[in-house]
Amino acid sequence: MITTSPLTLDDFLALPESDVTYELLDGQAIPKMSPKFRHSRSQKKLLFLLEAWATDKGFVQPEWAVRLQRNGNDWVPVPDLLYISFERLSPDWDEDAPCPVAPELVVEIVSPGQSFGAIAEKASAYLLAGVLRVWVVDSQHQSLTVFAPNQMPRIYQKPESIEDSLFPELSLLTGDIF
Repeated sequence: MITTSPLTLDDFLALPESDVTYELLDGQAIPKMSPKFRHSRSQKKLLFLLEAWATDKGFVQPEWAVRLQRNGNDWVPVPDLLYISFERLSPDWDEDAPCPVAPELVVEIVSPGQSFGAIAEKASAYLLAGVLRVWVVDSQHQSLTVFAPNQMPRIYQKPESIEDSLFPELSLLTGDIF
């Protein structure tokens, strides 16, 4: 979608529904890349694995827009997956609106044509916006990189176990994802 003047958050949220998913970045509605098979397969596997763990802890949602700030501007990314605990959501949150607060976990899956560097930059922006963990999944290289505040990224590859004190009782094997 091409606009001539910057969109406000309200303008962006009022855009009509379409077959294309958009993210708000720097006042522009940016179309999100359409996933391919490998991307979709990794997303599905992670969704099932995280959903089984999060059943009584929070929501795991694919493609749920999130209201954040980036460089002092409204930012509405649409991560491939997110996890938000029940505690982070206020009791009166609107189910038909973007996620109103930064989730604990955002998962971005590298698509063909995307560079890891661009996704890593987005991961840093998520952390600055209050997201506690960002997982960048590279299906082609069968790796999962964990970004956390004030830490160097950690890369997991087969056959490693992914564990994090932020997510008690969650233990994933990279082999289960790829």
